[in-house]
Amino acid sequence: MSSPYDGLSSCAFWKSAVSDRAPLDPGVLYTPRFPVTRTMRIVTAGSCFAQHIGRNLRSAGFRITDAEPLPGVVPEALANAHGYRLYSARYGNVYTTAQLAQLYEEANGRLTPADPVWEKAGRFYDAQRPGLDPGGLDSADQVLHHRAHHLTRVKAAFESADLFVFTLGLTEAWVHKAIGTVYPTAPGTIAGQYDPATHAFKNYDVTEVLDSLRGFMKRLRKVNRRIRFLFTVSPVPLTATASGQHVEVATAYSKAVLRAVCGKLYADDDGVDYFPSYELITSANNRGVYFEANKRSVSSAGVAQAMKLFFDAHKVAAQPAGRAAQEEDEAELRCEEALLESFAR
Repeated sequence: MSSPYDGLSSCAFWKSAVSDRAPLDPGVLYTPRFPVTRTMRIVTAGSCFAQHIGRNLRSAGFRITDAEPLPGVVPEALANAHGYRLYSARYGNVYTTAQLAQLYEEANGRLTPADPVWEKAGRFYDAQRPGLDPGGLDSADQVLHHRAHHLTRVKAAFESADLFVFTLGLTEAWVHKAIGTVYPTAPGTIAGQYDPATHAFKNYDVTEVLDSLRGFMKRLRKVNRRIRFLFTVSPVPLTATASGQHVEVATAYSKAVLRAVCGKLYADDDGVDYFPSYELITSANNRGVYFEANKRSVSSAGVAQAMKLFFDAHKVAAQPAGRAAQEEDEAELRCEEALLESFAR
């Protein structure tokens, strides 16, 4: 062999794998490490883009856990507005690995978040999922009662899963300075009150993201030895950044950190697979067509292509979409981060 590159697959070279590839042809971007089947109990969580993955898996007949179900007669849009059917439990978007680790620790009684209840105009909101009760609740006690029930369902869902699918979305977060509690959105965006003496901006680095995700996986595996993990990185750019950098620079940092973490976990852990939805949607080969006019939201065509890549790789035929599945596809994503757009000048 004249060179270690001699004889490598065509997908190893940019010319044959990208520049010579037909536009919108995904090529062989994904080779599963282990099979994902319709018999597996799957739990989903993550950033807004993860809602697409969960909906499409469910409509294709996969066994997606719903630990906090509503009767089927409740319309999809109404259920989604209150945080139902978005994920395997009613935790809303989990944007950072720190938030994920915190959620599991709280569900196991090992952590109590600071300022668990936010108030706005006499109404009360769960600070860890403030967007899931439009209009808020009547009292702080009611919020805490609902959260206690929610946490029991989170624990049961995670610990009974065969596969945990998590989409890493952000490195930026807002935290409580004294306690370290991480919030899914900045205080004051939906409810609560931002106080610079109490709250701080946090932009997690590679080590912090990796450590929090590894810690979560280790603790979950102690009680669920069979669980495997499927990670993705959201292709959705940041709506806004509090880093002081240009939002495109901040987005590049965030996605690079999250992708590096996924790469490290994949390299070190046979129980981890990585699905390249980020690479598919953002590929130069697609000329940006998988984004909406705002150059941020992923189009329905982009979601469909990503899920086709997944289903084809796992040799699973997508089932014909029924009325419920069509409602899911048409339902808007629930995304607290998108609310930051309203602060733009």
